[in-house]
This record gives sequence, C-alpha cells and structure tokens, in this order.
Amino acid sequence: MDLTLSAGMADIDGFRRRYAAGESPADLLPALRGRIAACDDPGIFLHLASAGAIEAAAAALDPADRERLPLWGIPFAVKDNIDVAGMPTTAACPAFAYTPARHAGVVERLVAAGAIPIGKTNLDQFATGLVGVRTPHPVPRNPRAPGRVPGGSSSGSAVAVARGLVPFALGTDTAGSGRIPAGLCGLVGLKPTPGAASTRGVVPACRSLDCVSIFAHSVAEAWTAYAAMAGADAEDPFSRDIPLGLPAAAPPVRVLGIPAEADRPRFEPEAEAAWDAALERCRALGLELRPVPMAAFREAAALLYEGAWVAERLASLEGFFRSAPPGAVLPVTRGIIEANGRRHSAADAFRAFHRLAELRHATAPLWGEIDALAVPTAPLFPTLEDLAADPVGPNARLGTFTNFVNLLGLAALAVPGPDRPDGLPAGATFIGLGGSDARLAALGLRFEAAA
Repeated sequence: MDLTLSAGMADIDGFRRRYAAGESPADLLPALRGRIAACDDPGIFLHLASAGAIEAAAAALDPADRERLPLWGIPFAVKDNIDVAGMPTTAACPAFAYTPARHAGVVERLVAAGAIPIGKTNLDQFATGLVGVRTPHPVPRNPRAPGRVPGGSSSGSAVAVARGLVPFALGTDTAGSGRIPAGLCGLVGLKPTPGAASTRGVVPACRSLDCVSIFAHSVAEAWTAYAAMAGADAEDPFSRDIPLGLPAAAPPVRVLGIPAEADRPRFEPEAEAAWDAALERCRALGLELRPVPMAAFREAAALLYEGAWVAERLASLEGFFRSAPPGAVLPVTRGIIEANGRRHSAADAFRAFHRLAELRHATAPLWGEIDALAVPTAPLFPTLEDLAADPVGPNARLGTFTNFVNLLGLAALAVPGPDRPDGLPAGATFIGLGGSDARLAALGLRFEAAA
C-alpha cells in the first residue's frame, strides 16, 4: 500500500487539513479510489464507484461551500445493504442484487453535507451474523488480527476504516452489527437511538429494530457523521423526531452501571483482563461504578434469536427465499432465518411482545439510579478456525452484551479500550436511554481522552 498517498487520508480531519492546504477533491479522491482498488484484501469492497462518477462528484463540489458543509469532500463507504444510487445493493447475496435509482435516507443526508460515497462493503449475508464470515465473497481480513474474525455483520465497513481506506463508513446494527466489528477492529462504533436516523433504503433485517451505525477512528468524527445523517424522515414509518443535542452541552455521566459480578460471563481471560483495565480507566475519570443485575437484559437479549423476532427477518425475505435459485442463500443464513422463523406462531410473537414490555418496565427504574451502563463490547475474539468448527456458537456468545439494546430502545457507543494482554483490540460499550446519544458521546470523548 502506498503510505505516502494515504498520509492525511485516514480520517476526516486529515482530509480537511489537506483541503485547507490547497488540495482539492479532484486531487485526492481519484487517488484514493485507485488505492482502494489496489488493496490486497479483496473481501472489503463489493463495489466501487466508477472513476468517472468519483471525478464528477468531486467536480460538483463548490469550493465556496467548504466551510459551510461539515463533510465537504469527505469520502465514505456504505455497507452493501444500504442503497447508494447507481451502485448495486446485494446484501452479500448476488442473486438478490438490484440497482436503486435513489440514495437511502442517511446517504442522501450525508451527500447533502458534502460527503461522497466511494463504494459498497461486504457483510454477513442479509446482515445475519456478528462474526463477518457469513459471506459468499472473501472474508474481510481483520487488520489487527488476520487469523481472527473481523466482526459482523458490518465487516467490510469496519475493516475499510480500520485500514485507513476511508475516514468513516456506514454499517447497520440490529443485534450488535455496528458495535462488535468496532470492538474487534479497534474502532468507534456509534449506534444511534432506534428511529433517530432513517432506515429508508436499507434492506431490512428486523425492520422494527434496525439502525444505521457509523464506524470512525474517534468519537468526535463519528459524531460529525452522525450529526449530518440524523433526523426524522417523513418517508420512513420507523423514523422519530429525536432531538440531536450536543455532546458539549450534555449532562455529564457520573454514575456508570456495570454488570454485577454474578452477571459477568467469563469467556476468555484476555478479554476479562482488558475489561478490568477499562474499568480502571473509568474509575480514574472519577466515575462511580455501580454493579447492576443483568438478568432482565439477558432475557430481553434472548428474545432476539430465540424468540419470535427472528420471524421478522423471514417476513422481509420470505418472497426472495421462495424464488431464489439453489445455493443463492448460504446454508447458515437460510437456517437461521427460514427454519427458525417458521417455528414461531403469531401467538408466540404476541407473547414475546408482551414479555418485552414487561422487561422494559422491569429495567426502567435502573435508569433512575445510573446515568449510563458500560459493558464489554465483545467478551471473546473467535478465530477463523473457531467459526469453521462451529458456525453458530461463537456468534451467539458475541451477542451477550449487544442483543438487548435495540429491543429496549436504547442508544449505544462502542469505544476502543485498553488492549488485551495478547495485544489484540478490546473495547467498552456505553449504553443509555433512547435520546441520550449526545450524553454517551460526551462520555466516550472523556474515556477516549484518558487513553
């Protein structure tokens, strides 16, 4: 890789500095596209914008708008279950491919803020997985640990940012797909409050729970992208008008809930050690750490794949599954969505809805005692061999601290923490009530600065 070419092109601030020094998008973006095309990892991108499209987008940017538009001339990658006009959307299933005429809602907003989509990234097929290996394409290689999973389902987006190919990238997050890859690749993963950013133009996983997430190298840059894409969308029935707020104006987090000792599963000693180091950093920030019971959160998490919500995935894809040619859908993906989805009745679904309402009610008082909840982002770091031997078990364990968040309408922010003793990345995830995105970002900024 040409490191000279990449200098100042790994983050938003780097692009801004080069533009301020007199370079232009027409100088930088075609070179960046060429660098991506020559990348030695063929599993990251499934489609690149054409050279002509990049040149046209760069030429269309008015230099007079550079100070006005927060993402002027900033390239970004898009998970390939999110529509970008003129680029195929496949959800990592070539037989499913279509080419939209219109950007997804969040892409529209980012483009309006001056950003330029440069390509579509690989994922666990139909966003069903937390490991990043459930794809018919080459698996994106984790740049910090090539023999281990990159995390999913937003694997390509996370690896693209981690390798410095783009300053930020969009993922989606239903069960943790915007947080697990961030934790395993050493990135920030911002998962908004459900409904705070449009999901129009997103291939549904669980449509009532899906969120578009952001991968970036820092909390500030993730927030910059989020602020540009957030907002209600009149064409999205799941969109809500949630005040954005500002991290600088948010009330500080003083009491941080953490899983009680009895609720702390022990999967890998190295992950345990990294979590202990993250807690020490929190204490050094003056935060009161308050152990909280996690039983209700665990039960809510179990509803996502063990309960009727898996049938919501089938509701979105049933027609395609019926008509898809043999082999078009990976066996593990079809098994999760079709076999599990069909075994739940309408009565099961209503029982699950009722139980989730009870669990929301049961956890509500906790938020009067703590300002946010902190959990390990990923309590294990599976190898590729682990997944070859057991395609389901490690994936399920990765969702221990992620699966409940969207079901309960919460916001979350994954941030890099102290590395594991073996040198691999680890992270903490801060979780808060819906609408607390700015407050979580403020906490993330403090935690990041303490590094």
